[in-house]
Amino acid sequence: MTQAVSVDADAPPGRGQGHPWLTLLAVSLGVIMVMLDGTVVAIANPVIQVELKASLSDLQWITSGYLLALAVFLITAGKLGDLFGHKRVFLIGVAGFALTSLAIGLSSSVGMLIALRVLQGLFGALLQPAALALLRSAFPGEKLNMAMGAWGAIIGLSSAAGPIVGGLLVENVSWQSVFFINVPVGVVALAFGLWALRESKAKMLSRVDWLGVVLLSGAMFSLVWAIIKAPAWGWGDVKTLGFLAAAVVVGAVFVFWQSKASEPLLPLSLFRNASVSIGTILMILMSFAMFGAMFFLTFFFQGVHGLTPLDSGLRMLPMSAGMIVASPVAGILIGKLGPKITIAGGMVISAFAMFLMSRLSVEAAFADTAIPFVLLAFGLSPVFVGATEIIVGNAPEELSGVAGGVQNSAMQVGGALGTAILGAIVSAKVADVLPGYLGPAAAAIPPKQMEDLKSAASVGAAPPGTGPVAEALANASHLSFMDGLHLGFVVSTAVALVAAALALFVRAGRKTEGAPVHMG
Repeated sequence: MTQAVSVDADAPPGRGQGHPWLTLLAVSLGVIMVMLDGTVVAIANPVIQVELKASLSDLQWITSGYLLALAVFLITAGKLGDLFGHKRVFLIGVAGFALTSLAIGLSSSVGMLIALRVLQGLFGALLQPAALALLRSAFPGEKLNMAMGAWGAIIGLSSAAGPIVGGLLVENVSWQSVFFINVPVGVVALAFGLWALRESKAKMLSRVDWLGVVLLSGAMFSLVWAIIKAPAWGWGDVKTLGFLAAAVVVGAVFVFWQSKASEPLLPLSLFRNASVSIGTILMILMSFAMFGAMFFLTFFFQGVHGLTPLDSGLRMLPMSAGMIVASPVAGILIGKLGPKITIAGGMVISAFAMFLMSRLSVEAAFADTAIPFVLLAFGLSPVFVGATEIIVGNAPEELSGVAGGVQNSAMQVGGALGTAILGAIVSAKVADVLPGYLGPAAAAIPPKQMEDLKSAASVGAAPPGTGPVAEALANASHLSFMDGLHLGFVVSTAVALVAAALALFVRAGRKTEGAPVHMG
């Protein structure tokens, strides 16, 4: 079926509606909410662990459950925006995200918190691809990189504020308050979006490919579920292999159905463009390296260093603040040099930064982490900014919502992969080296207590107590955690270098001639 962008010529835009820079501000407000959530939750994790008696697995689920919902639903959410309007879907996502944040703050158990995080992920999936599609629609192609650079700077500002705000709230109010902060942000985003955004959608009004939705959701769920559970089950366990096999089989059926469906959920022609395919893999590798490795840094700061949540936020500030400067610079460089050289160079810088992280010591000072954090800001910004150029920019405009969903889904799958796989690597390394750091005393420790020590050491924690014995246990825990952290960053360095090589095969997106077309 031929797809086009529908225009209502008889419905002039309201005051402010459709203005490119007001559109940028409106979608940024919505995505700021998601960025704040990510950074403040990371700061709150150690406190949640203590107050709700959460295990490492529980903490991973607080992150991974959210990522699972995002990964499963993003492409479908992008399609819903193409069909029913990106503005409508974006605003539903904003409202739902704010309401679930309120409910999370009122929850009193780990189980309830995880369930609500999954629901929050579904609403987050609605707003993210819609935001990219609204930007693509509002800005002419030659100005899209500039817009994405400015968008990245705004997001960087919210990321920079997140650790500070989160630290202040956790220390002076409660961990619940880090979720309540999304409520006022959501109200502002909703009100401003109603006024500033102008509707746009593809002219495809017959039906949704519900079989495609079911098949894609089943394949994505099986894949991400296997990745998340593999560290606990074991990668060779029959349950892990079963879910991976299910992902392959259901995924194959989905691809077959998309080749036959008259109005497919995910037109396979989208991936005939090599840059879209390579860009999707690039996003998976980038988020694998970043999210997987960064997951453990809050435990390094609060567990090993004993810093408060606020001080931990301050230690992570150089990376978030650096993105405020780096994102506009990345947009300018991509406009001048193209995405190929800029993104490849950014991933090389990121790899070097992660290598520096792999050399951190227990006594690492502020500068020891600040320098690689700033390098990461300038290394990752070209990837975030360039992803829209190489994935959304290379897709037909009527599929911009789907392409935005593919881009964000790739990021979430990569994040889930990184959190699960690097989590397993770190935990295995800690379990392997901890007895050696304990020395001869390890033989006298009962098996159950040793397992508890390994579990605590995997998040950089030490058993409570004072005196020489407690000090020796804490030292062994911290040193074994550092060995695991170092190995995690070495793996991330290698993944970032592979991503740098892949970036050399992408090309710039097609420029849109003339003014963008809107749906009134």
